[in-house]
Amino acid sequence: MDKYSPLGPDELGPSPNIRLEEGSPAVTILDQTLLPNRTEHLTLSGARELHEAIYSLRVRGAPAIGIFAAYAIYVLSARSAETEFEPFYAEFLENKAYLDSSRPTAVNLKKQLDRMDALALKLRALPIPEILRELRGEAFAIHREDIAMCKAISEFGLELIRDGDGILTHCNAGPLATSRYGTGLGTILLAQERGIKLRAYCDETRPLLQGARLTTYELYNAGVDTTLICDNMASIVMREGRINAVFVGCDRVARNGDTANKIGTSGAAILAKHYGVPFYVFCPSSTIDPDCATGAEIKIELREPSEIKEKFFAEPVALEGVKCYNPAFDVTDNELITAIVTERGVCRAPYTESLRALYE
Repeated sequence: MDKYSPLGPDELGPSPNIRLEEGSPAVTILDQTLLPNRTEHLTLSGARELHEAIYSLRVRGAPAIGIFAAYAIYVLSARSAETEFEPFYAEFLENKAYLDSSRPTAVNLKKQLDRMDALALKLRALPIPEILRELRGEAFAIHREDIAMCKAISEFGLELIRDGDGILTHCNAGPLATSRYGTGLGTILLAQERGIKLRAYCDETRPLLQGARLTTYELYNAGVDTTLICDNMASIVMREGRINAVFVGCDRVARNGDTANKIGTSGAAILAKHYGVPFYVFCPSSTIDPDCATGAEIKIELREPSEIKEKFFAEPVALEGVKCYNPAFDVTDNELITAIVTERGVCRAPYTESLRALYE
């Protein structure tokens, strides 16, 4: 496959969540804030709207953010009027820093921007049009690699399930958050394709309801037996024996195996430990941050109080003066994690050893 060729329908699937527009430099995304009731695509090219798409979760999920960021920095570079490398690269770095500021927790955003940056520097002796051609090809390569990684992760996950199992999910780690199959949902979707019937119990995932709006949307439309529950019902479904495993994605993995994922993930892990339910984290190896020793070093994004008090409600559910604490993520300690499933295999404790093989 020519690295400069746009991704075709066979690669992207019937409803791609991210694609690079041909003819004019722009990225088209499926606006996830409108799902499940409206399916609308946005075509973006300006720095502010590309930044806003990440910050406002129009595009979300660590791998998807990385793919989008690669396309976005290419689009902004292609819109540059500079013809010499030094001013071109100064503008590139400014755009890179701006995009990177949109969300601090997901490591894929910074990693893919750094990858595009390293390529631009490597090619500094080339004319700007040639650099742009290579940046475009690299963004396509990042997208293709994610599709292949998601398929491999999903295949490894099949080793962890049996026909008829009940799987608890938290947040959304399906195709919307990645590319094709997804990470945390990939095994469920691949199992459905292969005739392995699983029962999915999906936490709604307050306050932004990614589980209710997005995960049930993906699983139900794929024909999976799907049941939506409130976050505080996870305990009772485990106690009743409905859950055989918990599947989640993640946004960053520390060297010791601590993982950062959507707020509420660590609570699900604690419950799983109490009830003897395996807790599996699914992620590409690019999500491992070797510069981060433990979860204590992971910066947790804080978001607006309105997401708790007002969003999705006809009227505010608390008085205007009531303070809100709204962390977007929490950290799950490695001792609560049964295994971390990557495109290169299933890693188990001690994670300092099993994960090291993936980045050294």
